[in-house]
Amino acid sequence: MSALYRLERRGGALIIWNCNTAMRNALSYEYYQGLQDGLAHAASDPGIAAVILAGEGGFFCSGGNLNMLKERRAMAYAERQVQIGKLNALIRAVRTCPKPVIAAVEGGAAGAGLSLAMAADMIVAEEGAKFTLAYVKAGLVPDGGATYALTQALPRATVARTAMLAEPLSAERMHQLGAVTELAPKGRTLAQAEALADAVARGPETAIADIKELLNQAETASFEDQLDYERDAMAKALGGAEAQAGIGAFLSKTSPVFR
Repeated sequence: MSALYRLERRGGALIIWNCNTAMRNALSYEYYQGLQDGLAHAASDPGIAAVILAGEGGFFCSGGNLNMLKERRAMAYAERQVQIGKLNALIRAVRTCPKPVIAAVEGGAAGAGLSLAMAADMIVAEEGAKFTLAYVKAGLVPDGGATYALTQALPRATVARTAMLAEPLSAERMHQLGAVTELAPKGRTLAQAEALADAVARGPETAIADIKELLNQAETASFEDQLDYERDAMAKALGGAEAQAGIGAFLSKTSPVFR
């Protein structure tokens, strides 16, 4: 681990902390590596049911380091592509992790920090937190899948306004529009994220991983292809031990025990 990130195990959850508090948890190369290592560890550890992304110091993530972005201006176009691709790899790692990922957003999520939060499967946001795409103020455009994730979750006109005018979206508005899973009172964001992780931990691990994969596929698949993906996933699930436990419990009117 580095001074810029920290991994913490709490029950069935692995919390990956961004610890760059001096820069409101701006993304660092150390955090890039720590997050990817943490996600890989969670994927391979059956004792970990969910991953929580959090920021120390009361702010989730302020996005890219402007000094790093300034350095990239001097690079050739191809090299700039390579550097930006590292953020894409980070977002893909969150999206493809077989364990559910929960973003615990305190204070705010800005720029690539918003992209990171939107890559998670669920977001618990502190009341009053702000989600901001301020790239346009620096003559830049959103990256890290922000335009994709936001236009999947929000009306296009809402995304256009926040991206083109750099107007923040409140946690309350994001919740109203369905992009935020839960609102939390100040000081309760991580606790509510942990409660979500505990609920996941009581569910069937393989089925939940397959549900996440189906949701990822649904964003780009045709209806006919998605029917086939669901058919194959259901056929697999019906032959597994989780279905045996779940169906048996349902028929006997008892609570299933999956883990």
